[in-house]
Amino acid sequence: MRALVTGGGGFLGGAIVRRLVDRGWTVRALQRGSYEGLEALGVEQIRGDIADSAVVDHAVAECDIVFHVAARVEMWGPIEPFHRTNVIGTENVLAAMRRYGVHRLVFTSSPSVVHSRDGLEGVNESVPYPDHYGAAYPKTKAMAEMAVLAANGPDLATVALRPHLIWGPGDTNLVPQLLSRARAGELRFVGDGSNLVDTVYIDNAADAHILAADHLEPDAACAGKAYFISNGDPWPLKKIVNGILEAGGLPPEDRSVPMRLALVAGALFEAGQRFFPSKTGPRMTPFIARNFGTPHWFDISAARRDLGYEPKVSIEEGLSRLQAWFETSG
Repeated sequence: MRALVTGGGGFLGGAIVRRLVDRGWTVRALQRGSYEGLEALGVEQIRGDIADSAVVDHAVAECDIVFHVAARVEMWGPIEPFHRTNVIGTENVLAAMRRYGVHRLVFTSSPSVVHSRDGLEGVNESVPYPDHYGAAYPKTKAMAEMAVLAANGPDLATVALRPHLIWGPGDTNLVPQLLSRARAGELRFVGDGSNLVDTVYIDNAADAHILAADHLEPDAACAGKAYFISNGDPWPLKKIVNGILEAGGLPPEDRSVPMRLALVAGALFEAGQRFFPSKTGPRMTPFIARNFGTPHWFDISAARRDLGYEPKVSIEEGLSRLQAWFETSG
């Protein structure tokens, strides 16, 4: 089997690549940079922009399956760069797969595509897309997901996975951001931190993608559908955040701000970013405030039923592994 993993140099993409290599598959990765870890695994690396159709054509040619993981993930910013990567990039992948007769696509989506201002509690995949999005990321990911699912048919089987808050050793997003904010004294909970939140340990997220690939065929139960992916064990936000801080050798955080204040501050920070832009973006936005201060947990019974998904690494075990990784990585 020959597989293409877009974003193969990233946190999730790299975990998927390693599993495929362990299976003896021939793996190609498409991303902007070059990665020594991929080179050591014998992975063919194609460097380029996923919004460049010629680059994507070259990457997809001669493959049997595509894992489309690459995305622009920031929580704030103008829509154009998000649309270019998340929407046009996905359209390029679909077009190239049709052109070269590649019949299976596993797409990495996000629960944010159905984000609600009031949060999501125990919802399944029947929850609809909202009429309005608070940021460019969820809007463009929803557009990409809809395109992927609409493309499903006899000649191209597609499935979309929605992993929520992936973390673990080697994380380049959630864990380092939390530790950085905590070290700078900038970390606050929105509300009292009791809101239940689903997360997914990196190994479980990667396993879900491999299971989806194994089950995906034109007439499979999973074809043309989206699935929430998590550890199936929602924790209060304060508990999981402080667990990560402890694993990173930092003291727990207890400080908080009321939701209303966070929304006002977020609006001010967002407005200030437009007039006085910074490379890091605003520290708070209304979208971030609602994500941080409302419950987000999901019914993963459909993934269990159709994909055979079962999270193997518990949150407790994941935190233990994370702490050991910090201790050995210096």
